Amino acid sequence: MTLPPLVCRSCGREFDVADLVWRCPCGGLFDVGGRWQPMVDESVTLGEGNTPMVRSQTLPAVRFKLEFFSPTLSFKDRGAVVLASLAARLGVGGAVVDSSGNAGTAAAAYFARAGVACQVLVPASTSPEKLAQIRAHGAELTLVPGSRAAAADAAAEIADRPGIFYASHVYHPYFMHGVKTYGYEIWRQNGERLPSAVMVPVGNGTLLLGCYLAFNELVAAGLADRIPALLAVQTAGCAPLASAWQGTDYPSAPTVAEGIAIAAPPRAEEILSAVRASGGTIVTVDDDAVVAGRHTLAQDEGLFVEPTAAVCYAAAAGAAHRTGPGWQLVTASLANGDVVVPLCGAGLKHPDD
Repeated sequence: MTLPPLVCRSCGREFDVADLVWRCPCGGLFDVGGRWQPMVDESVTLGEGNTPMVRSQTLPAVRFKLEFFSPTLSFKDRGAVVLASLAARLGVGGAVVDSSGNAGTAAAAYFARAGVACQVLVPASTSPEKLAQIRAHGAELTLVPGSRAAAADAAAEIADRPGIFYASHVYHPYFMHGVKTYGYEIWRQNGERLPSAVMVPVGNGTLLLGCYLAFNELVAAGLADRIPALLAVQTAGCAPLASAWQGTDYPSAPTVAEGIAIAAPPRAEEILSAVRASGGTIVTVDDDAVVAGRHTLAQDEGLFVEPTAAVCYAAAAGAAHRTGPGWQLVTASLANGDVVVPLCGAGLKHPDD
């Protein structure tokens, strides 16, 4: 199977994926050239995907897609298996990835299975449970002082070395084409139709952009008549996308939702464009609501998730009492009784609040 080229979003220049280039010299980010359904190596896959979708007992309008059923307990497995399969096919000497935790654990597992040495860089503040997962898979783990962005900068320096494969869930578009299986599964599990809205926690935007790819492909194939509204949720302590969307400055603060604590998402414009094209919106919730939502999910729904995975539940549960920008659309979407919410990561990744 021929591998599609990487195409710069800014200048249109094409690159062979085997060249291991992770960003265009003009500074632009890459897309995949043309429509593409990624293939995974049968020796690398761990059976990721096909996660259950269940009705909420506390929010009748909501169905949860249980992404924490994935082999490394997060949705990042969907993209990691594609990149690990690619690395094995290309015969690379080693891979590097930066992460807030879940992408790192997924990469560590799948690259171990693919027989490719992997270095994972994470912020020093990453939860000990995720660090233990990464170490268990034999990856070289580097704790980077400072922010999530500092880990990304350090990984980018390593990625520029000859023969190193940058397995970035942000920069490598093959990853998002793996994640788009999430959107196709929603369609299939929903009786081969798309819901009115999909709510997504957003940091670097991998899951949202994967959904957008899948939904547009379904519409283009005549299998759906319109894409769902993408309802993006951030925490008030780290809300660069909500700030851009609403024209409101949110003060920066630490957040329990470490998986979406991204101060400057490289694909911010792409995310905003996808939300806009879907007729969606971007809203924020505070940490107290996230912690309360996490407790409710565990105690009333039987679903133990990490804080990042409770962000959308917190937004849906509190929507009726919110009046700020975007909340009217969230409330209206919930009134349709047809909203899908991902529970992206397991509670064992972050047991304490």
